[in-house]
Amino acid sequence: MTDNSSPHTGKTPAGNPRADAIPQWLWRPGDPITFSPLFSFPPRPTAVLSWFARAWLPFTELTLYLLLGIAVWHWLQPPLSETGLPAVEWIAPVWLRNLLLHTTLATLLHLWLYTWRGQGDAFRFRHKAPTALSSLFLGGSQLRDNVFWTLASGVTIWTLYESLMWMALARGMAPTITLAGNPIWFVLWFPLIGVWYSFHFYWVHRFLHWKPMYTRYHAVHHRNVVTGPWSGFSMHPVEHLLYLSSVFIHLIVPSHPVHMLFHLYWLTLATATSHSGYESLLIGNHRSTISTFFHQLHHRHFNCNYGNVELPLDKWFGSFNDGTGKTTTRRTS
Repeated sequence: MTDNSSPHTGKTPAGNPRADAIPQWLWRPGDPITFSPLFSFPPRPTAVLSWFARAWLPFTELTLYLLLGIAVWHWLQPPLSETGLPAVEWIAPVWLRNLLLHTTLATLLHLWLYTWRGQGDAFRFRHKAPTALSSLFLGGSQLRDNVFWTLASGVTIWTLYESLMWMALARGMAPTITLAGNPIWFVLWFPLIGVWYSFHFYWVHRFLHWKPMYTRYHAVHHRNVVTGPWSGFSMHPVEHLLYLSSVFIHLIVPSHPVHMLFHLYWLTLATATSHSGYESLLIGNHRSTISTFFHQLHHRHFNCNYGNVELPLDKWFGSFNDGTGKTTTRRTS
């Protein structure tokens, strides 16, 4: 997709013919949203290879999480022999590491996109900024509310689950593999984690939209009709417990500790990019896609697009909005 506008003009980029069809959007993709071709019938192997190549090569957000997981495992995580029992000595550094990772990413994105206005409105979905002042939010501020729920609840439960996984690995309670011993599965499991993540997220998310769950818990996240980097991981603790439970697949499926770390970073750090409010990050002439219109539509309409584009569950179960404006009306409850 080509951007023919200056990143600092504040104008809607060219090549976006339907951008003004619904005035609430500054930027909308020019084509209907599509899902991964992995589950297409008849099979489309070339399209599948192309999809995964774009997601992973040469350097993308996913490869960043993979490299981060490798670095943490090799240089920052204590040996498994030290993590068999809960202890402040090794759990506190895990909590601090997670706190710094999420705070750094969300803060830099917020500063670049909304404080410094580094790319103006280029590839920005909504007119408003995620800085509302309202009694709906803790302290009357969307940003303060989001930071509180993200750090106090999100990072804490993330660290709890990660620590449980380290203890399980140390005690031999999780099946493990190595690159040398299982090279094909070692590599394939990384993209397949996305399929599992999508499956788990869809059903957890549908459950959270059941009225008793929505009213008590999920509404905390959906206060953010206009989203920003701190909005994605801003959830009630009950939602964090459910959402992050995706990582426990590694107690069943043979994995390496790097798979577990990569999975957690996709679950947590990627919420800052996926809710950034911008489809792409534009620095100089370099454009990187960081989020999709798919989930923006969920925050706008509430009753569509519960999963993500790795798995077409929304299409199969009738909750898909392809972004053309012809499907799904806004739910007000």
